[in-house]
Amino acid sequence: MAVNLVSLIMQFLTPDMIGRIASALGLDRNNTQTAIGAAIPGLLAGLSGVAAQPGGAQKLVDTVRQQTGALGSFANMLGASGQSSLIEKGSQILSSLLGGRDQTALAGAVSKYAGLGQNASGSLLGMLAPIVMGTIGQQQGTRSLDAGGIASLLSSQKDNIVAALPAGFANLLGGTGLLDSLGGAARTATAAAGQTARVTASAARAIGDTGQRAASVSRNWLYWLIPLLAILALLIYFFRPAEQVVQPGVPTIPSLTVGGLDLGKQVTDSITNLRTTLTGITDAASAQAALPKLREVTAQIDRVDGLLGQLSPEQRKVLAGVVNPLMPSLNQLFDKVLAIPGVAELLKPTIDALRAKLTLLTA
Repeated sequence: MAVNLVSLIMQFLTPDMIGRIASALGLDRNNTQTAIGAAIPGLLAGLSGVAAQPGGAQKLVDTVRQQTGALGSFANMLGASGQSSLIEKGSQILSSLLGGRDQTALAGAVSKYAGLGQNASGSLLGMLAPIVMGTIGQQQGTRSLDAGGIASLLSSQKDNIVAALPAGFANLLGGTGLLDSLGGAARTATAAAGQTARVTASAARAIGDTGQRAASVSRNWLYWLIPLLAILALLIYFFRPAEQVVQPGVPTIPSLTVGGLDLGKQVTDSITNLRTTLTGITDAASAQAALPKLREVTAQIDRVDGLLGQLSPEQRKVLAGVVNPLMPSLNQLFDKVLAIPGVAELLKPTIDALRAKLTLLTA
């Protein structure tokens, strides 16, 4: 089975581990979880760029060899006297590999995306660096570790990294050069995020213009009342909400609106669409046809993940209480689809990223 470094690292970073990291850094757990979901693919993207540089792969080999046993000792250093040393060593690793400019750019992007301070984001990256390097070393094996092997491993991860990059976070990294090693897929993701922002801004301007025009005719309201009512009736007719069809087994979540987005409805609709899409996959051809829909659902869930930090603990419990019971059946459906001949090669990176993003909703 093909290796997915993003999934392996996120498996190590269990909800309990994330809670301990947040506590050790004095951060909100939800914000920390959001930050980690962006930082891990961001770090791997940066390291992929290092591996592609002359002599970069050997630098990675030397660093990985120094991190032997990092995964086993990491938990013991949290909250202990060695915590500051852990952050310092991790920061030194990133500075040596990425350089100060890219390290600062990555920390700044994580800070903006997750709502953390720049210093807190830098400390978090310092903590995560040994985990990332330790996982790479675990996959390569210290005895067989060489420059060619580590370069090949990171090169094979490009699709997995792109699939795991949150859209808004990819946009923040767009001008830093940290995504250059990922090729066209990363540029497409960044462009899509930028296009979404432009469409949103355009819609907001249109609404503002409509409001200004309405204000300008308010003095002659009797004259305009009849045509305005007619226009309103047409708008209600054409833009009335469609009746929500809830798939059996997917409960309706109470309204949890943040930033104009009803997270409850978004999650319900996304899971319904996900089940429908997965059920329709029967072979490699139908899997290829379903890939855009799966990526669309991934982007929707990613947007919800990015707003979790704005929910109250009670609202998070409501959301987690609905998503948690659905995960076993979704995981079974994921596994069933991936077991179809020829499908895993096409969909595994996307499905692994989708699993990770859904898991964030269950914490």
